[in-house]
Amino acid sequence: MSARTHLPSGLVTFMFTDIEGSTRMAQMLGPGYRPVLSDHRRLLRRTLSESNGTELFTEGDSFFIAFSDAASAVDACLTAQLALSAHDWPSPESVPKVRMGLHTGQAEAVNGEYASAEVHRAARITAAAHGGQVLCSAATARYAAPLPPQASLLDLGLHRLRGFDDRERLFQLVAPGLESQFPRPRTDASSHNLPTPVTSFVGRFAERSELMGLTAAHRLVTVVGAGGAGKTRLAMEVAGGLVDEYPDGVWFVDVATVTDPGLVAFAIAAVLGLRPEPGRPMSDTLVEYAASRRMLLVMDTCDAQLNASAEIISRLLTGGRGVGVLATSREPFSVPGETVWRIPPLSVDPVPGGGPSDAVALLLDRTREARGGRAVAAAESSDMQRVVSRLDGLPLAIELAAARLRVLSAGQLAERLDDVLGTLDAGRDDPEQTYAGNGRWVASQLATVDLRQSPAAPARTRTTTQRHATMQATVTWSYRTLGPRAARLLRWLAVFSSPVDLPTVEWLLDDDPLDPLAVLVDKSMIQAEPHASGTTYRMLDPIRAYAARRLVDAGEEQAARDRHVAWSLHALQKAHLGTDGRPVTLSLYTLDPLADELRAALRWTATGGSARAGLQIAGGLDQWWRERGLAREGRLWLFRLYGRIAETGEPIPEAELAAAYHMHSLHAGADGEFAEELRFSQRAEGAARRAGDAGLLARVLAGRGAPLVDMGQYADAERACREVIEWASTSGASGDALLAVYTLAELLWQRGSLDEAADVLGAARLVEASRPAERGRRSVDFLLGMVALGRGDLVAAHDHLVVALRSRMLYGYHSRACDAISAIAVRCGLGGDHRTAARLFGAAQATRSQLRSAPGIYSPYWAERQAAVRLVLGDASFDEAYAEGDTLTLEEAAEEALAVEHPDLAVGSPRFAA
Repeated sequence: MSARTHLPSGLVTFMFTDIEGSTRMAQMLGPGYRPVLSDHRRLLRRTLSESNGTELFTEGDSFFIAFSDAASAVDACLTAQLALSAHDWPSPESVPKVRMGLHTGQAEAVNGEYASAEVHRAARITAAAHGGQVLCSAATARYAAPLPPQASLLDLGLHRLRGFDDRERLFQLVAPGLESQFPRPRTDASSHNLPTPVTSFVGRFAERSELMGLTAAHRLVTVVGAGGAGKTRLAMEVAGGLVDEYPDGVWFVDVATVTDPGLVAFAIAAVLGLRPEPGRPMSDTLVEYAASRRMLLVMDTCDAQLNASAEIISRLLTGGRGVGVLATSREPFSVPGETVWRIPPLSVDPVPGGGPSDAVALLLDRTREARGGRAVAAAESSDMQRVVSRLDGLPLAIELAAARLRVLSAGQLAERLDDVLGTLDAGRDDPEQTYAGNGRWVASQLATVDLRQSPAAPARTRTTTQRHATMQATVTWSYRTLGPRAARLLRWLAVFSSPVDLPTVEWLLDDDPLDPLAVLVDKSMIQAEPHASGTTYRMLDPIRAYAARRLVDAGEEQAARDRHVAWSLHALQKAHLGTDGRPVTLSLYTLDPLADELRAALRWTATGGSARAGLQIAGGLDQWWRERGLAREGRLWLFRLYGRIAETGEPIPEAELAAAYHMHSLHAGADGEFAEELRFSQRAEGAARRAGDAGLLARVLAGRGAPLVDMGQYADAERACREVIEWASTSGASGDALLAVYTLAELLWQRGSLDEAADVLGAARLVEASRPAERGRRSVDFLLGMVALGRGDLVAAHDHLVVALRSRMLYGYHSRACDAISAIAVRCGLGGDHRTAARLFGAAQATRSQLRSAPGIYSPYWAERQAAVRLVLGDASFDEAYAEGDTLTLEEAAEEALAVEHPDLAVGSPRFAA
């Protein structure tokens, strides 16, 4: 065995071994344990002496060894296990079962030992092994070639090691002479992201068992049923029972939150922790990732994006044999290999032996919760049965019925259900009856709720009234009791995707909505959620879907959704104005809570509304998309709006097209699509010239330099910027060429012309301050800070960069805040605070990765300054500090950066020198 002084460094493979159940063996063998332990140590040391391993310490029955290469470590483990198996032990009870674990990672020895997370990971891998088993990490497997003859590594899938947040892929060494059959590794619970239910799961024992068997036997199982039938809850319950069967995890994807078909693949990728790759379809990335894995995707509410879901599921299934999909939808995908399982309603028949049916058990459970934990009286049992029978065991209807039982007895509710669902025309003579216009009464629920008998359900004959009651079983029973104003309000509120406040409802209807809103809240059609700033009103998704269909039936969809688009434009306009109606500095935080509504409005403008209005909404989201790492989403919406324009022939003024193309160019650049960036920059210029607006043309031309910079054509970019600035000056549109000024300053800084860069920026400060939509970014201060760093003026750099970072965080410019944090990291490194510099570099890069943003022209500079800090700290200290920064949120990183001591206050500052 090599001397302890020669510890490997760089890429090191760590090996831990110990005897499984050593304490029990020592107690059982008594004095006989010492010779067993001695032979165990002798055999391991003899084996390891023939390898290039370095024994760091031995304690009790455990060894800690370091190897300079992974192949030698694997060979040593195999040889040691074979030697232990071949040894003649005193008795079968005294045969030590030794477990071994390997992990490879970057490490440096300091003072004869390693202080690295890689060591702890190796120890945790060993703890996950069983006696006689050799486990290694994916890193060791990657570097272990060549393996010993006839040896192989068996992929055991992803596992969460104790004490580590990420998942580790574990491999088992398999070779002749080694035991091969072991239980699952001793790791934390298998990976999954299944939501934690807030209520108990009641009944459905037979359905759960049947569906679990189908999911295990078939790769694509679609649970099909009406809205409110309990598809999601049952699918999650089944998936929870299959977690151990899928080494690479069970992953829940809520398709209902996806607002556009093109984003389904992105939703799956987000769940799996994948990021988009520039120039590559996300579906290709998903298929490649899933090809070698065994995992289960739980795709919920796929009917929200049926075709897109079917397409990506088909690709995943054909791309890898280990992927399974358990989907829920209101209709099948109709793709090869699909097993359709229709969910039956909850059983309403009492179970043998006198127990309650599943439907009654659910109603009892939810009623007890609704009544504050008080048990339901036995006297109400028969009426409970009447209620669930009239609702045909539909879980959502039962949940809503339980909410009614806060104020009604079961008997009163049963009588009400009889009245409402007795016939299709019930209530027409009631003054509160619902009229949809055009001589039609809203009654049928067939389009939303289909409770027609499933083949799996017991056959029974139903009267016409009973069939109608089944079809109307969910929301209709509440909707039919609404007066005209309340029903109209419910339908129109369906256009909103998020909770709304009272002023929004007033704006939508242009009327006092208080009375009908109170009716909807009382009838549990809308939930009132009090906040310190006022009450908001939320509609459950199944009810929203029902109301949206009724909106179409009433012939009001065009008017309501156009009104919603107008509200969206109004909300965007308000985001740019203060309480006095005058322009204020744009804060992107004001757009965060509007995002879902604006996406809903965009979807309508791209499918049934005005594409021109959609372009205006997109313009309002321009900076928000880029600063939130959503440039690709912005491009997707713009492409769909272009398609809508082509479809309808809607005339769009050239000025508005120019603004849209210019915005598209900026998004493409931020997303790494440089050819597309240049193409749309050229289109924007053409449209702006046709528009004849000098200010618009200046803004568009100011973007000329960006594509050239992104493609590395710095000289051409600088020439273009100078030409634009000169032209804008002679055309009286200097202020509109601000982007060209910023780009020119960056280029001058990049080639070291710091004095000229400072002069250019000094002239731009007043222009920036006069533009509310841009001044929150404080680009002038940031660039002056970069110039000061280039000059070595840490005082000026600190002053400018702190101003820039504080403003960017205050107004929500997260992507740009990362650049400011990196610049302050450089300032710390130049000022001697190298550990803080490393932490801030790590924090900035972590947020950049989350936002999928690139540092652009600054990338070589950040890399150069990071290398300088690493040189001072050393690899181990730098990596440790960098990793600490990686755990910080953007807000925490900004707080730490802003807390950096001003150079004038530091010890030895010239200002305080004698």
